[in-house]
Parts: sequence; structure tokens; C-alpha cells
Amino acid sequence: MKYLFIIQGEGRGHLTQAIALSEILSKNNHQVVGALVGSADGKNVPSFFTEKFQFPSFSFASPCLVYCKKTKSLDVRKTLTSSILKLKTYISSLRKINTTINQLNPDVIINFYDVLGGIHQFLFRPQAPMVCIAHQYLLLNPDFQHPKKHWLDKFLVNTNTHITALGAAKKLALSFTPFNNYEQQAIYTIPPLLRTEITQISPTTENYILVYMTQHTLADELIKWHAKNPKVMVHCFWDKPQNTEVFKYSRNLHFHRINGPKFLEMMQNCKGLVTTAGFESVCEAMYLGKPTMMIPVPKHYEQACNALDAKRAGAGITGNRFDLAAFLNYIPQHQDISSDFQAWHSRSSFLFLREIESIFENNNQISVDILGASMAGINS
Repeated sequence: MKYLFIIQGEGRGHLTQAIALSEILSKNNHQVVGALVGSADGKNVPSFFTEKFQFPSFSFASPCLVYCKKTKSLDVRKTLTSSILKLKTYISSLRKINTTINQLNPDVIINFYDVLGGIHQFLFRPQAPMVCIAHQYLLLNPDFQHPKKHWLDKFLVNTNTHITALGAAKKLALSFTPFNNYEQQAIYTIPPLLRTEITQISPTTENYILVYMTQHTLADELIKWHAKNPKVMVHCFWDKPQNTEVFKYSRNLHFHRINGPKFLEMMQNCKGLVTTAGFESVCEAMYLGKPTMMIPVPKHYEQACNALDAKRAGAGITGNRFDLAAFLNYIPQHQDISSDFQAWHSRSSFLFLREIESIFENNNQISVDILGASMAGINS
């Protein structure tokens, strides 16, 4: 069977999931014909993705989140305004998506949470069924526990999630732990899709804290805390452009340019991880048995949900800012749940392939039922 990916390419999460899924499909004799990667400028596909994804990739402009420079928080108004102003650009992107689908002729389209992927499926109705994959689909499950008193944020995020899945045959919700399926909305829970490298390393513990922040503007909080705690060794990966691979702010506070293999190596040996509540980084820490402190980006509801759910699953604790005092106190008390998480993750290939195959089994059954009804009509 031939698969085409459509990927929301801002950040690394969905791209990393796509790489992991391409490896699963290839190992099970399926063919990945390419990937359409959406980003704010629609120009370049990240190099870390093209190096690992061994199939053709195509870029297109797609809506993305906009952050406030002053408050460092997600700016919903600017995000919506930016999307409206770029409407003509997104129409061109829809045409590009459609042309690529017609040229590659996939049997299945996998959408990793891209808005235009859902809109295209709804407007153009390609013959190939679309399956959506993301942690955000778990937020639509009535069993999921949302942060309290955030009804507007919940409405906006869930509306966006529904748009990404317009016309989808199934929504596969990546989850830290097993959840009941929500078949009324075709939401099925599967384990996280993690890069193969995470399963091939043996964790140890050295005396440093690893930090990952998706917004480099949040570094001010970490710097202020570290000025009062200079003896704590901290290695921080951030997205701020810099001339050197490592910026040594002080003797024990080093900022690293984002580098996938290097980050994984340092996570293997760290004492604990502090992160801005992204799904993949927390999953990797859980797999390796590393205590985690999750600090959602201000006003970023999805990350607030991630943090709350990861705490429920036993990943670690949550916080509001990069003050690591509470985390240092927590680390000795952390209970290692890596065995349970690894067992859950080991089912990812089986569960994904089962859910995909069932789509075609259902389609075949519908065809048989229609044929049987037609024959009955003829015989009568």
C-alpha cells in the first residue's frame, strides 16, 4: 500500500512522528511515496527531517502559531489575523497539495495535524482515505481531563483539531498511556511514535539538568534562577540562532543549538529533564525513566494539556516558570515508570497497522453489502 504524509512542520514533534511512522511502514512492506511539509514561509523543509526521511518531500505554506515578543506567550489574536491575511497563499497551497496527491496517487493519506490537510480532504475529496495522527486528538476524547476554567481555550484548540480532521476516516490519538477509544468520533488511541534511536540507548545518570525550550525568549527566566544557583550544572537546548554550537553563558549554564542526536545523547545521561511541555520530549524522557518538569508556554493550551496529562501518567511535575528548585527537590522522589511506558510503546506498530487495515476491511464490507442489496433487487 502507498502512503503520502501531510505534516504540520512548525517545531519538531509532528516531523519526528512522521519519521518514526515511515520506518514502521517500510519494515512492514508498505511504500511511503513522499511528504508534504507545511510551515510559516512554505519554503524550506528542516534539514533534520530530510536527513532522516528517506523519501521525497515537498514544502508548502500553512497556518502556524504566533507568539508575543514581550510576554513570550501564545498570541491567539495575531495567530488568527495572520491566517486571514495569508488566505491567498493558503489557497495556492491547497492547489499544490492536490496536484501532488494526483501525481503520487497514494492509497492512504496520513495527516500529522495540518489544517490545510483537513481542508483539502473536505474540499477536494481525493479517493484515498485520510487518517489523522496527533496527540491533540486525545483532547477530543470525553475521558480526557482538561485544565479547569479554560473553556474558550478548549473551544479554540478543539475547533482547530476538528478542522485538521475534516473528512478523515480515522483519528489516531497518540497517548502517554492506554485510553478507551471514542468510536462515535472515530478516535482510536495508539502509543507515541518515537524515533528508533530512543530504543537503542541505555540511560545513565550524571550530575546535570537538561532543559529544552521551544521559545528561546523564555531563557531569561532560566538565567535569573541560575544566577542564584550557580553550582547547578544546566545544559539548555533552544531555538535561538547562534554562531557557535555551544554558547557558554557561565561556567555551569550552557546553551546548545538544537541538534537531535546530541540532545538524545545528553538526555541519556542527564539527572532530569525540564521542558516546555512538548509531547515528544516528555515521551522520550518517560521511555528512559528520566524525571521531568513540564513548563507550558504561557497561554499555550495544548501544552497545558500535555503537562497535566503527563503528570497523571507519572512523568513528573509541572511548573509555571523556569525555577528549578522544586524539580531538584522532586528528583529523589521520582518513581521510574519506564517499564510500563516501554511496554505500551512496543505496541505502536501493531495498533497502527491494525487501525489502517480495518479501514479497508470496512470499505470492502460496505461494497459487499451494496452488491448484495443490488443483487437482491435484481432477483426480486
